[in-house]
Amino acid sequence: MDRLAGFFTALVMLAGLAPASAEDKILTVFAAASMKNALDEVDAAYTAKTGIKFSVSYAASSVLARQIEQGAPADVFVSADTDWMDYATSKKTINEPSRVNLLGNSIVLIAPKQSKIDNVTIAQGFDLAKLAGDGRIATGDVKSVPVGKYAKAALEKLGAWQAAEPKFAMAESVRAALTLVARGEANLGIVYSTDAKVEPGVKIVGTFPADSHPAIVYPVAATTTAKGETSDYLAFLRSSAAKTILEKYGFKFLISPTT
Repeated sequence: MDRLAGFFTALVMLAGLAPASAEDKILTVFAAASMKNALDEVDAAYTAKTGIKFSVSYAASSVLARQIEQGAPADVFVSADTDWMDYATSKKTINEPSRVNLLGNSIVLIAPKQSKIDNVTIAQGFDLAKLAGDGRIATGDVKSVPVGKYAKAALEKLGAWQAAEPKFAMAESVRAALTLVARGEANLGIVYSTDAKVEPGVKIVGTFPADSHPAIVYPVAATTTAKGETSDYLAFLRSSAAKTILEKYGFKFLISPTT
């Protein structure tokens, strides 16, 4: 009887250890909303290679940086601009030596798939307000969400911001803005080209000149509380395998990939 009791005690102890062991093989990633489709595929490839799984939170970089600051558990932060990575670094939540400017992107003007608007030349003096008519223009919040900040900077430089500003619908993330246009709740939107490519309900009607806004850069870094497995994952993000996937979705790889 004592031997049987000991056997069940051992089983209970092993069962208690199992969740901790599994948890050690899960990486928590906080990533810009625009990364979702591409990063999901990258992560699936990494899981197939290593067995390590992921818990990923996608949102505006501003939201994620503040959540990490407030103590949300994360191993990796992928931002859609350098400002919010700089912010996280200033709050001592980022492992600075692990930081790398990994990806580039572009911003585009989109319309619902069935819209009559097409082939817009985006240049100095173009009239976005007139183009939108009585409808709204969707993008991320221009005060905090990276895509909105890029959009406002471009429109200011092109002389279109002042007239168009009252027509803007500010969304909590680039994917929220994308959805507004896809549903026809906004006549136009400004999103990343990578977002437009994965949403069948919209079409790209114009591309903003690269010199009309600050360079779009996605930095990635480990947090100061990252698990030990994080360094190998970051190395994978810099690999040729990850580059192939990310470029398929339209991102520009900004570094020389590792093998």
